[in-house]
Amino acid sequence: MTLMPLSARLLIGGLFIGHGTQKLKGWFGGYGVEGTAGFMESLGMHPGRRNAIAAGVTETASGALLALGLGTPFAAAGITGTMLTAVRKVHLPNGVWNEGGGWEYNATLIAAVLLITEQGPGPVSLDAVLGIERKGAGWALAALALGAAASAASIEAGRRNAPPAAPVKPAQAEAAPIS
Repeated sequence: MTLMPLSARLLIGGLFIGHGTQKLKGWFGGYGVEGTAGFMESLGMHPGRRNAIAAGVTETASGALLALGLGTPFAAAGITGTMLTAVRKVHLPNGVWNEGGGWEYNATLIAAVLLITEQGPGPVSLDAVLGIERKGAGWALAALALGAAASAASIEAGRRNAPPAAPVKPAQAEAAPIS
C-alpha cells in the first residue's frame, strides 16, 4: 500500500521537525535553545546548551529524513534515541499513562518508526526512488539498538559533564569544655 506509509512518514516526520525546531528556534511555542538548555541542565544533561542543540538537530533532521523516506533506519534511530532519552530522563517516574506525564506517547512513536523501518518507507520515498531502501526486522532492530546506544551515551555524557558539587563544610563540633 502506498498511502499509509507516506501518510505516517509525513505526519510523524513533520511533527518531529516541529518538535526539533521548538528546541532550536522557539517555534510552535517552544523555548528555543536557551530555554531548552536550562531544562536540559535541570535533567542532569550537562552542558545544557550542547544537549539542547543536539536534541533539536537530531529531532529536526530525523523528522525530515523520515518525511522524505530517506535513510529510514537512521531517521528511526534518531527518533528512537531522543524518545528513549525523554522516557528515561522525564517520563519514566510518572508511570505509563500520558495523562500523568508518563511514557506511553513516546513508546507509541518509537513503535511507529520501527514499524515503518520494518515495513519500509514505501514506493513514494527517496529510499525507493534511489534504490537504497533498507527494510525488515533486522533494520528495525538495528535502528532500535542504535537509538538506545545513542540515548545511553548522551545520558552518560551529561552525567560526566556535570559541574562538581559544591564542597559541603562539615558542621563544626562544639568544643567540649576542659575540666
